Amino acid sequence: MLNLAHLYESTARFTNAISGHYPRNVKTLHSEYVKAINTIRPSGLPADLVGIKIGYEDSGWAGHCKESGIFAHIVGPATESDGPTRELWDAKVTSALDVIHRIHPDLRSMVDLLVTDIVVFNSGVDGGGSANQMPGVVLMSPGPEWSVLNYAQCIVHEGLHSGLFVLDTVYEMFTLPPAELEKEEYRALSAVKIGQKRPLHAAFHAAAVAVPLMFMEHHEGGTELVGKYTDSMRDACTDMLSKRKYFTPYGQLLLDEMVAWVSKEPLDFEQVARALTSREYAGYRPAVPA
Repeated sequence: MLNLAHLYESTARFTNAISGHYPRNVKTLHSEYVKAINTIRPSGLPADLVGIKIGYEDSGWAGHCKESGIFAHIVGPATESDGPTRELWDAKVTSALDVIHRIHPDLRSMVDLLVTDIVVFNSGVDGGGSANQMPGVVLMSPGPEWSVLNYAQCIVHEGLHSGLFVLDTVYEMFTLPPAELEKEEYRALSAVKIGQKRPLHAAFHAAAVAVPLMFMEHHEGGTELVGKYTDSMRDACTDMLSKRKYFTPYGQLLLDEMVAWVSKEPLDFEQVARALTSREYAGYRPAVPA
């Protein structure tokens, strides 16, 4: 389960590893994190120290994605957006951030910590994207029927991928490198791309960020995602458990928490809310070599 205090501590460790400076105050953590990731982001695409920037198909990030072949299915077919369209997107994104806060303030705090840029495209492909080599950046291609909740879920889904990247970097979740986990024998069922097998690290990350989406929908009285993902989450967790030996002790801890949660009938969304805030889920110290 993702926990705000644990994410704060982990982000401080991540920041220290990059910059050599350990943030001592939650109030300055975001700006210190931004300074750190600005040293590893592409030249000319720094994040602002405060707030979230909204960009479009003519932004620097769009150009970078085209040049690097990143998320070509979103960036490639994107058409030009006009002023009214951008104003609508801006309003939806702003409202979505408010919805995230209303659903759970700590979920909004996670987004505020991790997300620096939201780049919106009119590509005809409903969905979003985020990448480890683009820390802080969320790509979004909203469908014409997207509600404000859909925008909020996309921001949370992609933003928390950045959180998992931080956790995996600080503590390591897997005993094998990503290139090795691409091999067929290490693939596991996806909770989101139902029926498909994905590299073990991708399958785990997708399942982990599906939980808050289900939680958000449940909070708002919806049932579509919960109905769609519950069985596939259980199948994915069963498949990942068969490959538990490839998780580090830290990764096993996270996997076991997810398995225990998804095994309950009905799903306990109060536990998700509690996990976001409770110190019960906050404490973890990485092993230190003797």
